[in-house]
Amino acid sequence: MLELLEALLSSTLEYCPALVFAALGGMLCERSGVVNVGLEGMMRTGAFCAAVAALSMPTPVAILVGMLAGAALASVHGYLCIRWRSDQVVSGMALNLVALAGGTYLLESLYGPNGTPPIQQLTRWHLPGLSEVPLLRAFSGHSALTWLALVLPFAFHWVLYRTPLGLRLRAVGEKPHAVATLGLSVAGLRWLAVLGSGLFAGLGGATLSTAVLDRFEQHTPAGLGFMALAAMVFGRWTPLGTFLAALFFSAANALRIGLASSAPGLLEVVPQGFLLALPYVLTLLLLALQGQRTHAPAALGTPYEQESR
Repeated sequence: MLELLEALLSSTLEYCPALVFAALGGMLCERSGVVNVGLEGMMRTGAFCAAVAALSMPTPVAILVGMLAGAALASVHGYLCIRWRSDQVVSGMALNLVALAGGTYLLESLYGPNGTPPIQQLTRWHLPGLSEVPLLRAFSGHSALTWLALVLPFAFHWVLYRTPLGLRLRAVGEKPHAVATLGLSVAGLRWLAVLGSGLFAGLGGATLSTAVLDRFEQHTPAGLGFMALAAMVFGRWTPLGTFLAALFFSAANALRIGLASSAPGLLEVVPQGFLLALPYVLTLLLLALQGQRTHAPAALGTPYEQESR
């Protein structure tokens, strides 16, 4: 039983960084009042660019390339939604479709449909003090991104609730006109949040191709961007709540993998497709149970128009 718990915990820690980074990026964007359903496309772009860059440069540098690629796609979203006040949901979905089609075309034309060539995976840390301790040994053997994912939500919480910048970001998502009366730039703060969301979504995608896998594959990120959105909503747009929701969904994915590997006879009773859909079914179930008990920013999805003040 203890070995099973260790395997589930280790698998959860393996898959949670990508989800945590993307969910925190989405939370940052939406706290500023801009809806970002384009996380899936930003993750896919970051994963592809990081994998391609890792073929010719060190993996840590390739991760930075993936982050910049995610921010570049986010800048398109910001330009459409902040500059031209386009429908934010339509803009995000359009970016998802562009990333899906563009990534597929570039992958097949450059490397073939099976994915990019193998790359040097990010170094894994083996901690001597934990490797011999039952259950705690599950924390050993992960990359630095796993530890960053465990610390980053607390840093987000401190910035949002303990610094002037966090206060301004929260205010611009609630009362943008009040922020403007203080002489602050509503558009500038929203741009900062949108680009930040792209950086973290790109980091989430880069994590998949450089730390979890050792390549970019056709299905990456396999819906994790939409699951990150669900984690953000279930976490009520708070850093720690989003983090806990992302951990829960990662545990559901780990449970799916554990059931498929440790109980092969289960596949004779339960269709494999159901096990593949298990994390997403739990996501929908939790969102349905949550109902209307959400605390979305008051100005979320509403373009800022100075002349309407």
